[in-house]
Amino acid sequence: MKKSDAIRAKASIAHIHQQFEYDDNIPQSGFFIQGRPALTQIDTSKVGDFVLVLVRDALCAYGSDPAKVVADRLEHAELIGQSGMYTSYSGWYKGAHITAVSGGSGAPEMEMILYDYMEHTDAGTFLRVGGFGGFGDEVNPGDLVISSGAVRAEGMTQAYIEAGYPAVSHYEVVCALVQAAEQVGHPYHVGVTVSCDSDYVGGGRPGVGGYMQPWNIEKAGIYNRAGCLNGDRESSAILTLSALFGRRGGSICSVSDNMCTGKRFSAGIGHNYALDVALEGCAILHCMDLQKGQKPHWYPELGKQEETTHE
Repeated sequence: MKKSDAIRAKASIAHIHQQFEYDDNIPQSGFFIQGRPALTQIDTSKVGDFVLVLVRDALCAYGSDPAKVVADRLEHAELIGQSGMYTSYSGWYKGAHITAVSGGSGAPEMEMILYDYMEHTDAGTFLRVGGFGGFGDEVNPGDLVISSGAVRAEGMTQAYIEAGYPAVSHYEVVCALVQAAEQVGHPYHVGVTVSCDSDYVGGGRPGVGGYMQPWNIEKAGIYNRAGCLNGDRESSAILTLSALFGRRGGSICSVSDNMCTGKRFSAGIGHNYALDVALEGCAILHCMDLQKGQKPHWYPELGKQEETTHE
């Protein structure tokens, strides 16, 4: 049974649908175009176990579509979905079957990507890979931040679950990304990301004409004093929906500037390392999954047992 069908079969979900006046008027698995999910138009049979979610972000200085940039690093990569909004490629990296999907920014865009992928496939890991600005005193342009969790300061996820529900990265993803960052050998940090809808005044940056309100000038200082490391628009969406729908979620991004320390913006700085860590992290997770076998969770001793077996 697909993961989405298991949710649909839950008695309490079925009970809610019985109370919904318009339930019979709505397609239960979304819209389709020529037999494919309408928004992404992916070939669901070719989606990998690991999905890297990327934004067409000029500040990351990709040079071309970010999904294609990742595809160029994969073996046997092929285009598996192309719509007016999203582009998807699948391929292999050190044994891990990986799909890279690119689209617009923000939590609402993430919702549409994740709906198609989570409704129609059993892909188990969703990883936000991108760039953002720093808040933490120790975070410099070019550094990487692995999100241990995210502040849900955006509005999309609150349509799914109350604000007190945490946006937390899956511990296996954090472990794998930390190991990957150590192997790559690039400066990185692990901590809390702030995800908000507004890139400007919501994160403490002036809007058009320098527009700000008194509460806007407090934002960056609040997040800095709370130990938050960085801000983006997508991480909390991926972490929250992954947890709600039985997937592993995570986030790894490069830092382009830091308004709290005054470190100036540099387009794309460190971002190639974020891609390196994301791919290596997927390869490590693939090995961790093989080590787990029938066990539900990975733990360090499993890796040691695997090493002992092969000695």
